[in-house]
Parts: sequence; structure tokens; C-alpha cells
Amino acid sequence: MTINGTRLLARIQELAQIGAIEGTQGCSRLAFTDSDREGRDLVMTWMTDLGLTVTVDAVGNVVASTSSAGATGAVMAGSHIDTVGTGGRFDGNLGVLAGLEVIEATLAADIELNRPLAVAFFSNEEGSRYPPDMMGSLAYVGGMSVESVLEIEGADGTVVGDELERIGYRGAAPCPGAVPHAFVELHIEQGPVLDNEAVQIGVVEGVQGISWTELKFIGQSNHAGTTPMSLRRDPMAVAAEVAVAARSIATDLGGTQVATVGSLTLHPNLVNVVPAHATMTVDLRNTDETLLRQAEQQLMNSVQQIADREDVIVESRSLARFEPVEFDERVVDCIEALAKQKGLSTRRMPSGAGHDAQMIARVCPTGMIFVPSLDGVSHNPAEHTDDEDLVAGTQLLADAMLALTEVTW
Repeated sequence: MTINGTRLLARIQELAQIGAIEGTQGCSRLAFTDSDREGRDLVMTWMTDLGLTVTVDAVGNVVASTSSAGATGAVMAGSHIDTVGTGGRFDGNLGVLAGLEVIEATLAADIELNRPLAVAFFSNEEGSRYPPDMMGSLAYVGGMSVESVLEIEGADGTVVGDELERIGYRGAAPCPGAVPHAFVELHIEQGPVLDNEAVQIGVVEGVQGISWTELKFIGQSNHAGTTPMSLRRDPMAVAAEVAVAARSIATDLGGTQVATVGSLTLHPNLVNVVPAHATMTVDLRNTDETLLRQAEQQLMNSVQQIADREDVIVESRSLARFEPVEFDERVVDCIEALAKQKGLSTRRMPSGAGHDAQMIARVCPTGMIFVPSLDGVSHNPAEHTDDEDLVAGTQLLADAMLALTEVTW
């Protein structure tokens, strides 16, 4: 069975027009916004036009599946269609539209399968508007209750349940959802390794553990000109030192350890006022759980020492915490073997970004396929993957999904 690359690329292009960022190739569809609703409506139209059975669950996850006279557990593909505020057109969207293309090509070829195929898009994978990331897939596998998801308040003061109702995607399907027979997610790498090494396919062995922490430093707002340095309780000074400390922790630990301060806000945020408080986030990731815990402990030790020295109060809360995930070796081997049969160059590698697949791996054999990202750019309107890589990855996804319908665990 051969997928239709022209149809795949056209759908990627059409979906990218929803929430398009003027003057760029990027798009902005934050979870549960009007643009997210428009994107959902478009993809669901493509699903229903194929005669698929489409369900929407209580947290907005959408699953479309074929019927089958054989076993009931589906071989599922999928990802997400929400984006960061200044995102590209491939992150997440490729995995969903590739899965849809696999199903359409299979139906067109009139192939009889031992079990159904399914494609899903999961809610709020990015976590940009509501923590945590991978929210929808986490709820799908029972890792987070529907009630707790619906009560989450976003950075803009909105609440998940209210926004789902508003856009018409608080569905009736059960959540947790049906357990797939197997799950495969196709995704752009979002990093530079494949592009730098001129490798066509990343065979993903697992996903780094992720730790998101929000830190709030409360000091004393005061006049910037009349307050001596020795008498200041400056939360911004603390935040700046913590940012440097986080980077030092990552470089000292080495290996796969990374640290990022991605958000920093001050109040009152005025040029001539010592801030009253500063709020920042720290994102720590590592493929090794022990080392990730070590980085977390070192960070919090540094935070407290710096804050105590500056007489600043610390408040902290966890926004997300996921342990590293290893994918099923049988699925990983299957993907690698099929890629090599097609003459594609491959590289086994971990994922540095979080993905829905790491949540689905809790309940069924799971794997991922990476295709190259030009210069490793992602979460950026300049994100780009060549057409031939998109098509090759989708064909490999098709081969893997069809092979997995024949496998009995």
C-alpha cells in the first residue's frame, strides 16, 4: 500500500492556514481557543468524510477508527493539532494528518485487516495555555482524572471545562479511552541531530523525563533611585541568579541534562521601581530519572540559598512532572527493520521533547518515528521539514501500522 503524498501535503497546508501568523509559515492555535476549534472542525470533517467512527471524550480528545471483522484493539497513530503561540505547521499536525492518510490509503486499497486502524488528536499537548503538557493523552490513559482536568485554570484566567464547553468539544465518549493494540506517533524531530547527520529516520527509543517548576519570589517594591543596594529585597536579582544556577546545573551534570528558563514576569515591571515580585519557570529534562532528581534537588537548594541571602520569600509549585519513558523494544525494532528494508538511513535516539506517545506507552506497546527538522528549529514559525521527508515518514508509518495489525502480543 502506497500513501498519497500530494494529499498529505495539501492537508498540512490547509490546516496551517487556520491560525496562520501573517508574514510567516507558522500558525498559532492555542488549546481550546477559537482557532483550535476551527482546526478541530476541519480535521473532523476529513475523518467523517471517510466514514470513520469518530468519538470525542470529556477532555476533547478525538479518535477516528475503521471497522474490522477481526480483533477489536486498534493500531493507533496520532499526535496533536494545538500549537504554541508562535508555532510551526508540522509539530503535532504531521502525526495526525499522516495517521489519517494511512487510513485513507488503506481504505482505498481495500486491504482486509485483522484489526482496526485508528488516528487520534489529543487535547492540549503543548501545555502553553494550561498546565500540564500532554494533558489530553494523560487523561486518556487514566493518569489524570477528568474532573481535575476540567478544573485547571490557564495563564489567561480561563478554565479548561468552560472553554471546552464554549468551543463545543466537551464530548461524551468515555475517558480513560479504549486501550489500543499498539500506538505509533510520527513527529518532526524538533532538534538538529538528524539534519546535521543527514539521516532520514529517527527511531525513537524513549522520551526524556520532564520537570516543570514555577518559582515566585516575593520581595519589597521600592524606589530605584533612593533605595541603597544593601537594603534592597530584590526578587529580580534572585530570579537572575536562579536562571544562571539552572544553566550551571545542566552544564555540570552534562549528558542529556538540559535546563531552560522560558518565562519570567515582574510586578510592577517599571523601569524605575524595584519589583515587588518575580515569577519564573524552570524546565529540567534528562533521560535518567536519578540524574533528573539530582538536578531538581540542586536547583531547589540553590533557590533557597539565594533567596535567603537576599531576604526574599520563595513560593514554588510543580507544573508538570513526568519520568523518562522507554518505548516497547518490539515496536522500536519493527520500525527500524521496516525503514532499513526501504533503504532509509536510520539512527536510534531519545526524544528531548515530550510527546503524547510517552503517555500512551503506559497502556500499550508504543513507538515513535522522527523525520528531520531543518537546522533543528521548532516551536517557531520558521520550522521546516522537506516534503520528501514528510512523505517518507508517513509511508514508514503506514508500513509499521499495517505490520502491527498482524502482531499478537
